[in-house]
Amino acid sequence: MFTAGYWLGEQSLYRRNGFEPSQYLAMKSELIGARETLSALEADLDVVRTRHAVDRQALEMVRRDIAAQKEQIANLEEGIGFYRGLMAPGEIAQGLSLRPPELIQREEPATYAFRIIAQQDAQKHQLLKGELSAEVFGQLFNQEVSYPLAQLSEDLEDNVVALRFRYFQAVEGVLTLPDGFEPSGISIVATATSPHKSEASERFVWQVQEKFTHVGK
Repeated sequence: MFTAGYWLGEQSLYRRNGFEPSQYLAMKSELIGARETLSALEADLDVVRTRHAVDRQALEMVRRDIAAQKEQIANLEEGIGFYRGLMAPGEIAQGLSLRPPELIQREEPATYAFRIIAQQDAQKHQLLKGELSAEVFGQLFNQEVSYPLAQLSEDLEDNVVALRFRYFQAVEGVLTLPDGFEPSGISIVATATSPHKSEASERFVWQVQEKFTHVGK
């Protein structure tokens, strides 16, 4: 009864907000399957452990599979949490807002993969149109300088990126810093022209992480 009530309540929330992204629902289904696979792998591990002559190679293989499955579950839960944050009242600012930019160090010197996400409260599920621009600021030979993101990344044709989304939009690419430049942060400005004029402007500190937030990509 509780499970059925929860499901019906969740579906009602989708219909009320007009929020039913297929990626979110696909990840929920995938999460159920991943948890079932993990349970089966853990059962296999118990069987292997109880054998008199333990096959170390088989044991290690099962352990690797379990570790990979746990990582997959963590990624799926992270992605589901991201979508739920869009739906939950008060979780994000109403209207247009920005998430902290995500940066991942690449193997090449001074090169980073980046992701910038503009979003809006799922209860404001009208199609949003506008644009986004970003600059990387910091010091070059003890002088404060800033560079338009498009100047540092070949993935952006122009520093002004068109926005068109109902829930969120990710701007992704790879940037390379100039020689001698020490980044301090990223300044981002997003403006909406439709359905209502609004602006979100933030200065974020330069913070590198191991991987992007999993949002089903």
